[in-house]
Amino acid sequence: MDIELGRHSLAHVMAKAVCALFSGEGKVKLGIGPAIDNGFYYDFDLPHAITEADFAAIESKMTEIIKAREPFAREELSREQALALFAGQDYKEELIRDLPESETLTAYQTGGDFVDLCRGPHVGDTGELRGWAYKIASVAGAYWRGDERRPMLQRVYVYAYPGKAELKEYLNFLEEAQKRDHRKLGPQLDLFFLDESAPGMPYYLPNGLKVYHTLLSLWREVHEARGYQEILAPQLNLNTLWKTSGHWDHYQDNMFLVKLSDEQIFGLKPMNCPNAILTYQRRTRSYRELPLRIAEIGHVHRKEISGTLHGLLRVQSFHQDDSHNFVTEEQIASEINEILDIADLLYAIFGFEIVPTLSTRPDDFMGDIALWNEAELRLKEVLNTRYGEGNYRVDEGGGAFYGPKIDIKITDALRRVWQTATIQVDFQLPRNFNLTYTDRDGQLKVPVVIHRAIYGSLERFLGILIEQFAGKFPFWLAPCQVGLVPVQEEEHGAYADEIAAKLRAAKIRVKVDHANGTMGNKIKGFRQELLPYIIIVGDQERDAGTISLRARTGRQTNGISVGAFLAACEKMNETHALELAEL
Repeated sequence: MDIELGRHSLAHVMAKAVCALFSGEGKVKLGIGPAIDNGFYYDFDLPHAITEADFAAIESKMTEIIKAREPFAREELSREQALALFAGQDYKEELIRDLPESETLTAYQTGGDFVDLCRGPHVGDTGELRGWAYKIASVAGAYWRGDERRPMLQRVYVYAYPGKAELKEYLNFLEEAQKRDHRKLGPQLDLFFLDESAPGMPYYLPNGLKVYHTLLSLWREVHEARGYQEILAPQLNLNTLWKTSGHWDHYQDNMFLVKLSDEQIFGLKPMNCPNAILTYQRRTRSYRELPLRIAEIGHVHRKEISGTLHGLLRVQSFHQDDSHNFVTEEQIASEINEILDIADLLYAIFGFEIVPTLSTRPDDFMGDIALWNEAELRLKEVLNTRYGEGNYRVDEGGGAFYGPKIDIKITDALRRVWQTATIQVDFQLPRNFNLTYTDRDGQLKVPVVIHRAIYGSLERFLGILIEQFAGKFPFWLAPCQVGLVPVQEEEHGAYADEIAAKLRAAKIRVKVDHANGTMGNKIKGFRQELLPYIIIVGDQERDAGTISLRARTGRQTNGISVGAFLAACEKMNETHALELAEL
């Protein structure tokens, strides 16, 4: 059985169960109930507030309906018949009226006493769902049709799989994901926190800022070697700039605005593109300067609906590792391939698999459709040559308003897919800003701008990394790499400081616990911080000039020379090793 067919059929079974259980308290109004990746959900408007206490009763009623082998019967309806059948069902009536006149309307009866407006298809009868495993996951508020001005419905989420083994595997996955949740680990490890005074605008704590700067250091090393030039531009610009760029018409609803007067309206930048373009415009450019790669770790702000904010993964304030590469039309393919080389290099360091996606022209596109077609063709040529035709995904209508793009999606340790890097070919903005360069024949030509980010939002990338490594960062990325524990403060504290000084001189991040607590408590504290290594020094280590080393993996080794440990640390930093060295 097709898994979506089973899940959609189960959604009707649950809707019938809810109606049977709660219709005595008042009319149950039905919303929609689609299948989703891990099961399905159904939206209800009913007097009873569904809580976790109701889950068992709903699941039991669903089992009863399945055991009864109730048939699913399809019926085609005219618009008038459908409105009569669903009279009083406000949301169904609205859906019926919004459907095109040419649409064939169908309803499905389940067991003769429950009917729902639905395109189908469904299983023949509920008995075919025997053996399926399902579990109600949660109830959440959901605005009708996602519009916060419309009524709030109760959305019941259900996990559903063809068998108990599949459901158990998924629940185990959820348990592991919960352990890795960056919203829990971030504050616990003093990486970041969020406060209601600045919704979706993270505060970096010292540990988190060390990880942030380490990521940037790697980024700069890779990009400076490839001729990228970094700038730092204002965060506020007059709306005249955003009007020229097209953001005012296409993106204003997502911008934070500062109005000083009717004539002076500023916008906090949601993107870095116009600032890079102004930098290009400072002087006349020659073809010899192209590709010109103007990069910025820009601090941008984008207004989001509050209900969509999610830790670091969906924020309103973030830093993006943008670059705007100004190229000739002949350089497009080679430049995109070089950008993809950088993405391959950086993502391999973190152990991520890459999935490229071509995102094409959206409905609200800006500019000449012929230029759009040309840009999409260029991107397809690169993807076909690099990955092979059919070996990448296509997201129809998913492009930016000014150009199509290649989005890079990565798969993490839990096999989840995240959108991170993006490469966008733009023929439009250079024309909006009248950009030119002097070609080898002395003629003025218009450059092409390739907008690109590799990490994407650094906040989002950090959130992904926290969950990828479950807070146990590789040595080179860990905010504190080594913790030092003197067995007796009076006897061994000076030796611990001596070792720490050597480590710091080698640019290794280290912390010494000089508290008067027990050695066991000091070790426990460092373990809770998930440090890669803990060094323990007592009489034997001090007298021999060695260290005892406890790795995060649990491995302990005594009598290691400080020089050998330093060499191992420097190698892990240099190679960006994912695994800890065994000494």
